[in-house]
Amino acid sequence: MTAANPVPDKPALEGLEAVWGGRWQQDGTFEFDRDGALAAGRAAIYSIDTPPPTASGSLHIGHVFSYTHTDIVARFQRMRGKRVFYPMGWDDNGLPTERRVQNYYGVRCDPSLPYEADFVPPFEGGDNKSAKAADQKPISRRNFIELCERLTVEDEKQFEALWRTLGLSVDWSQTYRTIGREALHTSQLAFVRNVARGEAYQALAPTLWDITFRTAVAQAELEDREQPSAYHRVGFHGADGPIYIETTRPELLPACVALVAHPDDERYQPLFGTTVRTPVFGVDVPVVAHHLAQPDKGTGIAMICTFGDITDVTWWRELDLPNRAIIGFDGRIQTEPPAAIESHGGREAYAQLAGKTVFSAKQAVVELLRASGDMVGEPKAIQHPVKFFEKGDKPLEIVSTRQWYVKNGARDEKLRERLIELGRSLDWHPDFMRVRYENWVNGLTGDWLISRQRFFGVPIPVWYPLDGVGNPLFDQPILPAEDNLPVDPSSDAAPGFQESQRGQAGGFVGEHDVMDTWMTSSLTPQLAGGWVDDPELFQTVYPFDLRPQGQDIIRTWLFSTVLRSQLEHGVAPWSNAAISGFIVDPDRKKMSKSKGNVVTPADILEKHGSDAVRYWAASSRLGTDASFDPQNPTQIKIGRRLAIKLLNAAKFIHGFDAPESLDLAQVTAPLDRSMLQQLADVVTDATTALENYDHARALETAETFFWTFCDDYLELVKERAYGEHNDAQVSAVVALRTALSVYLRLFAPVLPFASEEAWSWSETGSVHLAPWPQAAEVAGDWAATRAVLTVVGRALTGIRGAKTAAKASQRTPVDSAVIGAPTDELAAIESASADLASVGRIAELRFVAADTLEVTDILLAQTLTEEER
Repeated sequence: MTAANPVPDKPALEGLEAVWGGRWQQDGTFEFDRDGALAAGRAAIYSIDTPPPTASGSLHIGHVFSYTHTDIVARFQRMRGKRVFYPMGWDDNGLPTERRVQNYYGVRCDPSLPYEADFVPPFEGGDNKSAKAADQKPISRRNFIELCERLTVEDEKQFEALWRTLGLSVDWSQTYRTIGREALHTSQLAFVRNVARGEAYQALAPTLWDITFRTAVAQAELEDREQPSAYHRVGFHGADGPIYIETTRPELLPACVALVAHPDDERYQPLFGTTVRTPVFGVDVPVVAHHLAQPDKGTGIAMICTFGDITDVTWWRELDLPNRAIIGFDGRIQTEPPAAIESHGGREAYAQLAGKTVFSAKQAVVELLRASGDMVGEPKAIQHPVKFFEKGDKPLEIVSTRQWYVKNGARDEKLRERLIELGRSLDWHPDFMRVRYENWVNGLTGDWLISRQRFFGVPIPVWYPLDGVGNPLFDQPILPAEDNLPVDPSSDAAPGFQESQRGQAGGFVGEHDVMDTWMTSSLTPQLAGGWVDDPELFQTVYPFDLRPQGQDIIRTWLFSTVLRSQLEHGVAPWSNAAISGFIVDPDRKKMSKSKGNVVTPADILEKHGSDAVRYWAASSRLGTDASFDPQNPTQIKIGRRLAIKLLNAAKFIHGFDAPESLDLAQVTAPLDRSMLQQLADVVTDATTALENYDHARALETAETFFWTFCDDYLELVKERAYGEHNDAQVSAVVALRTALSVYLRLFAPVLPFASEEAWSWSETGSVHLAPWPQAAEVAGDWAATRAVLTVVGRALTGIRGAKTAAKASQRTPVDSAVIGAPTDELAAIESASADLASVGRIAELRFVAADTLEVTDILLAQTLTEEER
């Protein structure tokens, strides 16, 4: 901006987003000053690990809420003189994108297929509804990823447009994608180093499995959902009679490997070390003791199956029990029975279950138990929590699979203590969110399962040699050299082999699994900071200053980022963690797509304006849930009123002739000095609040005094400011212009468009690059005058009240009036007597001592003009 803009006849908010958004882009207002940052050093930099939104989804009002909080921090730090590194990422790696691409292009991924250089999809523009896989053309993973990238680019353009409308002061030259080449390289490099250091490993183990998506699920992706079920009382055959257990999963009887009771349970102590026989299937299983058994649950003794729930896995592992898993990856009972079922009757019974879904198998086993007389009574209906994949719609099963894991402290006390230590080294905003992090770390039960049986993701960069008969040697993984990254094992040959040897005895096979999306998202500081491709930048901005995010992903994104930073760099990835609350609907229910109560922001922004919506977001403190009612957005309306008032106040103040240069020495009137002194206090309090990441407190402080400034001070001094040029008039105008400059800067982080517009009427640079106001620039050594505006404001209220009581207009002239006040307040009121008389249209104003401040003996003028009437 090279010249001040003219003050419009009628200031308005409409259209400011397009005008100033374009200007900021043209002028590079928010670009990261790399050269300046390098020259100034790390202390002069403020770097933000911005959350990358999911590009295949849609932004909702919750995104506007939390991203506004981050932008306020960025704008404040920039005005404080920091070189702000504020990038934006796109999380286009995951299941939502994969599904959309399948339907949009009519394709599905088959990692075994070779890459087609000039592949053309069957069609474009699918309706994004579910389609049968059989109708979709199979293509290679590389071709599939290229289509994902093509489609997500369009989504990202729409997201960027909305972020620009909202006024995010992002440096749009600093962007990344979680499936782009740099992301692939970064994720694979970190993984290869994890393997080399022994932090990543492969194991065949019980795995939580989603049968719909056919993929393993990590602990952090779980959620409990209340489901209907039933207890079945079933008798096992003991030497001295039946031993009754109660189970919700009778279909797992063929997978039973033991009965378990608490070691202190006297009822079952005589059975420990003996065996009982399973009903129907006739397998002898031991009776064992374990402290996790619950004497007060059911009959106090339970069956251990492989695997009904996570506790079964714990018992199986700690008691060294056999594995008789019967559920396949499709959620159906496997065809072949466990080898332990040897009897003819047992195998015949199992044949009735083979191939059935879990639900059908349960019904079949119940009928078998009834027929054998081993079930007592009827099932007892219950409701209980069941584990689900957060994106799934069917209960998880536990199957035995070969998966990759990363150590996360669950079984490594030293690492766990280090992760707790790093969490405590962060400044949490609000502080109580740290407890959620620590609870998660201390509650981990297993290492991080990072492999996924999906297609659109970062390939795990591993191959396996095949022995002489073509069997993979999983304990001899082949990893790429770091210089050769990134790779796709499904289409790139293993080091030392030719592509023709793929799948051949003595050759190799590529790993088909991809990494959990959090394996890439946990590296956002490295991606944004250029760890792989731009080491100079990375050393400049890392560790970052801020991680802003939602409270629901502390256990996933925040924890995993701390873990990866510790494993790779040995430090915390940032110094501050700012945690936003949820957006809830008018019924106080969290907004989510699954509940169908999500509000998209585009219409809200268009109807009310970005500044108004930002005000609503800024009014809520970090960690606090905010209610949003699209039918009655009260806070947004208040924000719009504030933004309009800011423009109108600026126009009003610019209507007074001001001296060419403003100097606080020109402010001589006690009332003017009082206003500026109080404004200096506001600056101090708002600055402290923002330094403590309390944007809501800063806004409240500035806004409260702004309305006092408009309602009282402007009314009191406007006649003097309009008057003839003298010291009193100059004092008022200089105070007004000084206050306006401060207010525009105080509100700039929250109301960036209105502030920039009003700033442009007198200044030639952007308000967002102007220095943050300091108390010293607002007021001199005027502490003695601090209370004048407050007391005079009360007197003004008294004058207004007296006129209202007399049923007279505020424009009605007054022949005389008396203001009574305590002695210590009289001097303050008398110092502004001319302004009070002017605003109250009082011909004669007298002052007397009184116990309380009040306006008495008001005598209205008898002759009124037409306007006054």
